[in-house]
Amino acid sequence: MPFNRVSIKDAMDLLKKDDLILIDIRDYNSFKNGHIENAIHIEDLNLQNFLNEKDKNVTILIYCYHGNSSQSAANFFSHSGFKNVFSMDEGYEGWINNN
Repeated sequence: MPFNRVSIKDAMDLLKKDDLILIDIRDYNSFKNGHIENAIHIEDLNLQNFLNEKDKNVTILIYCYHGNSSQSAANFFSHSGFKNVFSMDEGYEGWINNN
């Protein structure tokens, strides 16, 4: 598998890394109504800019609603050249329930 799935506990450890980019792929209104601190919202409108501008060696942690769509997104990012890609199991709902 070109990316790693991580638990919420492991995601919390990853968030301590300096070179981590936290990506929220939920819809804009969901992101606007609440997201994990320091997350950036990526959608079709800004995806290409992100791919062009970011160093492919940074660590990326992706989350969605429940941890399913983030796996597809993680697969996409890893196939786009990113080397350290993680998908957070349980997604934002799991994060809220564990914090």
